[in-house]
Amino acid sequence: MFEQLKRLGADTAIYGVSTILARLLNFALVPLYANILTTAEFGVVANVYSYIGFIIIFYSFGMESSYFRFASSKEIGDAKDNFSTPYLSVALVSGLFSLLMFLFAVPLTAAFQIDAGLYRVIMYTAGIMFFDAVVMVPYASLRLQRRAKFFAGTKIFNIVLTVVLNIITVYHLRWGIEGIFLSNLAASFCTFLFLLPTTASQLQFSVHRGLLRELLKFGLPIVPVGLSGIALQLVDRPILKLLMDDSAVGIYQASYRLGIFMALITGMFEFAWRPFFLSHAKDPDAKRLFARVMTYYLAVCAVVFLGLSFFLEDIIRYKFFGQRYILPPQYWDGLAIVPFVLLSYTFMGIGTILNAGIQIEKKTMYLFPTSLSGSLTKIVLTFVLVPVFGIMGAAYATLAGYIMVEVTLFIVVQRFYPIEYEYRRILKLTLLTAAAYAAYVLLAPGILLKTGILAAWAIGLFSYGFFTAGEKERLRRLLKKST
Repeated sequence: MFEQLKRLGADTAIYGVSTILARLLNFALVPLYANILTTAEFGVVANVYSYIGFIIIFYSFGMESSYFRFASSKEIGDAKDNFSTPYLSVALVSGLFSLLMFLFAVPLTAAFQIDAGLYRVIMYTAGIMFFDAVVMVPYASLRLQRRAKFFAGTKIFNIVLTVVLNIITVYHLRWGIEGIFLSNLAASFCTFLFLLPTTASQLQFSVHRGLLRELLKFGLPIVPVGLSGIALQLVDRPILKLLMDDSAVGIYQASYRLGIFMALITGMFEFAWRPFFLSHAKDPDAKRLFARVMTYYLAVCAVVFLGLSFFLEDIIRYKFFGQRYILPPQYWDGLAIVPFVLLSYTFMGIGTILNAGIQIEKKTMYLFPTSLSGSLTKIVLTFVLVPVFGIMGAAYATLAGYIMVEVTLFIVVQRFYPIEYEYRRILKLTLLTAAAYAAYVLLAPGILLKTGILAAWAIGLFSYGFFTAGEKERLRRLLKKST
């Protein structure tokens, strides 16, 4: 089992390096926007990107997940059939959608809740979604082939180019909102060109009809699931816009982005997890392996949650070079939402692990009701809590929505793919982490005391039996090697 976990860890590390670099570079845009755009303009950008998150689901219509399922097993057709059929389908559908958006850009500004004078943003958005959609299957093929380094390189290339173009258009040329979307479009197009060789090597211009039927049968039920999932992530922005204003959306979005480091953990883990569990699904000890993965994932998340909750606000309030904050003071009211964002991302990762049983047993029809339970919970609570608590209400609703999804998903999956998770270890981890966070909130300590609380938390994990004897021995060996 340890060797299998090392393999998952190695793949996660490779994806992680690219994800960390990409997200950090992308995060660099937050202070750029915050120090140049008004909070209202930042809110407009956040709102449009939330709509992109919803619409792109229709562009891919579940084909990425379908590709993973059928290309990994080769149940129908050969390798080129399994690549070409979903790729050509996505290209056709996304091309049609983007053409319509481009032609009707002006009237669509009202649907996107932006000023009619920003109609070019809709045109850029149409192009962004087209090029992002047509690289989904090529990226999935790289993951399935375990070409993690090439995958990582292309992702980093995309983000670096995006950041550079944003610096040029937003900072130097002062093109504002339009500069942001034009930069994204140019980066998406260049990534498409960068992936053309690997796409061409697998592509044939024909569609396997029998495979297409099965792809649609597997993938279409995932569309409403995707919409519910995106609702969990993004629906609070349009609701905040409706109940408050663009400025509130901008403050909320900037603070939400501070959860980047937990998003890194869940993101890089998800990239490695899907091909990992599919390749080990038939192993005799697969369920025990998956249970151990859950424990380790939660342990890593606990470290990140406490570290960020304790120290992030100190970093945000520090004036770098005596001149600039990461976020200017007008955004600081949103910092209180960060711990809730971190927990929301943690629960998102739990859902990624639980989803293994759904994929292995081909029970995708269960994803929609479980996802819908969470998105409805979030929508209802956002409308209820925002008028009372402001942007904090949106954060409360987001966490409640993710908890609802994972609880219902756990109950459903355990019925047809039961796994005996390491409940006692997880309970110990949860109680110790909650105690450490409570001490931080109640004591409002300085940096030294916060460091002491973290040290006490780590000692508690060793003292109260969270680690097994084998894990302790491996940790001792690692410490000896590092000294």
